[in-house]
Amino acid sequence: MPTSKPNSCNPRSPWSPVSGMDDRRAASKSGNRRLDYNQLVSLTAARQSGEVFQLPSAAKALSALLISGLLFGFPGAILPAWGYHLSSDFSTVGNYFLCMSLGVIISTEAAGRMLVKRGIGFLLVSACALACAALLYLAILPTAIEPLWRLGGLLAIGFSTGLLNTGVFHAISPVYDRDPAATANIGGISFGMGSLGVTLLVAGTFYAYTITSILIFVALIPGMFGILYARSTFPAPVVIERPRLARMFQDLRSPGAILLALLLFFQFANEWSIAGWLPIFLIRRVGISPNNSLLLLTLYWLSLLVGRLAAVALLPRIRHGKLLLSSAGAAVFGCLILLGTDNAFGAGVGTLLVGCGFASIYPLVAERIGHEFPDYHPAFFNGIFSLALTGAMLAPWSLGLLADIWGVGIVMALPLAGTCMVLVLVLLIWLEAKIRLG
Repeated sequence: MPTSKPNSCNPRSPWSPVSGMDDRRAASKSGNRRLDYNQLVSLTAARQSGEVFQLPSAAKALSALLISGLLFGFPGAILPAWGYHLSSDFSTVGNYFLCMSLGVIISTEAAGRMLVKRGIGFLLVSACALACAALLYLAILPTAIEPLWRLGGLLAIGFSTGLLNTGVFHAISPVYDRDPAATANIGGISFGMGSLGVTLLVAGTFYAYTITSILIFVALIPGMFGILYARSTFPAPVVIERPRLARMFQDLRSPGAILLALLLFFQFANEWSIAGWLPIFLIRRVGISPNNSLLLLTLYWLSLLVGRLAAVALLPRIRHGKLLLSSAGAAVFGCLILLGTDNAFGAGVGTLLVGCGFASIYPLVAERIGHEFPDYHPAFFNGIFSLALTGAMLAPWSLGLLADIWGVGIVMALPLAGTCMVLVLVLLIWLEAKIRLG
């Protein structure tokens, strides 16, 4: 397994390995995989990305993250096309996000059973077929239909997304072990491009085509990928032992683990709240057109994507605590601008700051999890972090309920409070690490 050099400019940073190479050697002898985020995204290892494509099945599985990103980005992009910028029925919008989140959660157990019985290829084909069918179902529904009819389609989209993610993460396990840097980079790019692509597709066709045509265009993408996977072969899935329930209670005894789980909760809640509600907020609060609001959502996804790629170059060169504080500060400033602006330029600046601010937070948290919890594996949610991620998926739903009471402004006020909480948690994690390391 490739290893990276210790961070010579910051060997004792609480956001980097404590004992440098000695810790890594000790971990290697004990059989534990202790990978920090510098190792996952180091430019040196990223140059070896050709290794990822030496396994065609892994390369095709990584491309499935594009579909995952498309499905996760779909609700936020389609809401203006469904006319919710003209309605104050925010709780219904929240219920859409709830159904999709429930679909992802429900799929976890079913995906594991299907994986063992039928294999990775069947799981990926089933996920793409179900996503295509759900999108076509939504396409044939009349625009003025009761919202209840759309809930089933969004539940199916969430379920298919959960199946897809399970298949992808198991398929890439061998190549992840061989070259984690290239796998993490390519997977992140694929996911971001999917979310960016669906938003651009809806924005580009908003005034040119009917909602039925737009949804058919979107449905064709997972359909074509499903055909590709049906004609491909995949190796048998790697059997990975899930941590037992006792592991979660063991994690609960660690203040650092609790702080990291809270940080994940608030960060994921912030990112997906903005991704789901930004167009509706901008149309109703700032008064810009639906098409321009979708273009600003595209800017958000683009800034997240480019920002995380920029973090690849910055992480080996800058103190991680400083980068995390500056990122959270930029996100707070962006939320304040979005709350106070009354024009498209201010909305664009605020969106750019929020996206760039959010971009490097998760990679830095992933690094911290890497050294504190070496058995953390991308193939499944694990321990108390599963609770954090599941809770964060429900944040866009809660915004719908709150917006019905306090108005659409809460859509940005809550992520602002959440980003401030991230800032506080960063300081607490830094303090806890300083105390523990002496």
